[in-house]
Amino acid sequence: MPSNASEVPASGVPASGVPASGVPAQTAATATGRLPLASTASNALKIVIVGGFGVGKTTMVGSVSEMRPLSTEEVMTQASAGVDDLSAVRDKRTTTAAFDFGRITVDATRVLYLFGAPGQKRFWFLWEQLFTGSLGAVVLVDTARVEESWYAIDRLEHHRTPFIVAVNRFAPGPNLDEVRTALDLSDDVPLLECDARRRESSRDVLIALVHHLARYRPPASAPERSS
Repeated sequence: MPSNASEVPASGVPASGVPASGVPAQTAATATGRLPLASTASNALKIVIVGGFGVGKTTMVGSVSEMRPLSTEEVMTQASAGVDDLSAVRDKRTTTAAFDFGRITVDATRVLYLFGAPGQKRFWFLWEQLFTGSLGAVVLVDTARVEESWYAIDRLEHHRTPFIVAVNRFAPGPNLDEVRTALDLSDDVPLLECDARRRESSRDVLIALVHHLARYRPPASAPERSS
């Protein structure tokens, strides 16, 4: 059984931790297959994907996981009326009630576990537990609802958790420079575009995070973001 992610050195994944392609050959060759966990796996690396409601976290975990992802997606009912804001995602019919879980094999001994956090405010209390032991995080952003990413970034900075930001494009919108300004991101935080539905695009986001972890140095202090 893999060791707990909290045992991984705080310095993050070494630059040699992922092949040049970012994904092992056996994983890349089985885009539609489902691989069993290798018996040699002994080191678990934990990554969290956070962001606003309906931004594509479940989709990203499902598109890139080498195993059939564990999902807590539930059909939304009238009980959520007046609780969850559906104004920007009117076609959404399901919601993550706890978290999503996927897996990617890095090499013979290391396995990357992906946790997709729920987006609704009423489930934000789960984020603190999901951040525990994580190497880093991906913040997914919908440019039509940039403000919904502020809380995620605030919490990650508070926990001093390294992260990158990926814009999941739903429609034409602000360019990356404008998004960086709107999120008040420092130049040290990688910002890129992605399509969470495409495995290759989701993989590239994870590669960008691994590269960021390899050179990450914790700030002297964690700033608090005003709401």
